Amino acid sequence: MIETFQQPLPGGVTLDCRACGRVGAPKLMLLHGFPEAAFVWDEVMERLAGQLRCVAPNLRGYAGSSSPLEVAAYRARHVVGDIVQLIESLGTPLDLLVAHDWGGALAWNLAASRPDLLRRLLIINSPHPATLLRELQNNPAQQAASRYMNELCEPGAEAALAADDFARLWPFLGQGDWLTPALRERYREVWQRGLTGPLNYYRASPLRPARSAEDPLSALALPDEVTRVAVPTRVLWGELDHALLPGLLDGLAQWVPQLSVRRVPESSHWIVHERPDLVAQEIVAALPR
Repeated sequence: MIETFQQPLPGGVTLDCRACGRVGAPKLMLLHGFPEAAFVWDEVMERLAGQLRCVAPNLRGYAGSSSPLEVAAYRARHVVGDIVQLIESLGTPLDLLVAHDWGGALAWNLAASRPDLLRRLLIINSPHPATLLRELQNNPAQQAASRYMNELCEPGAEAALAADDFARLWPFLGQGDWLTPALRERYREVWQRGLTGPLNYYRASPLRPARSAEDPLSALALPDEVTRVAVPTRVLWGELDHALLPGLLDGLAQWVPQLSVRRVPESSHWIVHERPDLVAQEIVAALPR
C-alpha cells in the first residue's frame, strides 16, 4: 500500500512524498522527471515493497511540494540540495538511488558531489551532463531532438501547454497503450496544480540547444572533476526515446568508471510505465550485494 507524507526540510522546502515497504529495510529513493510526478513510481514500488523501503518525492515545484515562483530557485544547487536533505532525513546512505529524466539530472549531480549519500545509482533515460553538453554542442540530431527545451522556456509556455485540456502536453507522453484513461486523469490532476515549477527546471538550466552562435552553450565547459561519478552505476535506456538519443550513452564510461548499461530496443522514454516489471528487476539487480 502506498503511503503519503509531507517532509519538511531544513532549508525551508517541504516535499510531498509517496512511500511503501517496511521502515528499516534497505532504502531506495526514486526521482521522477517532466512532466511527471512521484505517482509514476507506484507500480514499481509496490513490486518491491516486500524487500525495500521505497520513497518517491514530488520534486520542488511539483504537485504538493513547495513551488517557489522565481526561476533562480530551480538552479541545480537548490534542487539537488532538497534531495540531499531528504536523504539525510531518512538516514544515510541510501542503498540505491533510482532516477528518470529530470530526476536523473539531479541524481547525476548528487552522485558526483555527494557519493557518501548513496551506495549505488540506477539511471533511466537521463543523460549524464557531460555527454548531454557534448551532444548539444556537436550533434545536429540531438540539437533538433532537444529543441523543445527552448520552447518550454518561453514566457507563455504554461498557458500554451494548458490550453484545450493540455493538448500540447499529451504528445510528450506519446500514444502507448499504457496511457489509460485512469492514468491520464492522474497526469491531468498534477498538471492542473501548476506548470511553472516544472518549466522552471528548463529555464534555470544552461543545458539546452544554442539559439545562435553567440549562445553561452557554445563556450560552456564542465570540468571532469565535477562530473565524475565514482558510485557504481547502472543505466537502463529505452532506445525508442525520441528526445534523448542513444548517442548520449557514447563514451559515458569516461565519467562513470563503474558502469553497466542495459539498452532496451523496444521501449521508449516512458519505460517506467511500459515495463514496470523490468524496471523492478533492474532495481533488484542494481542493489549492493
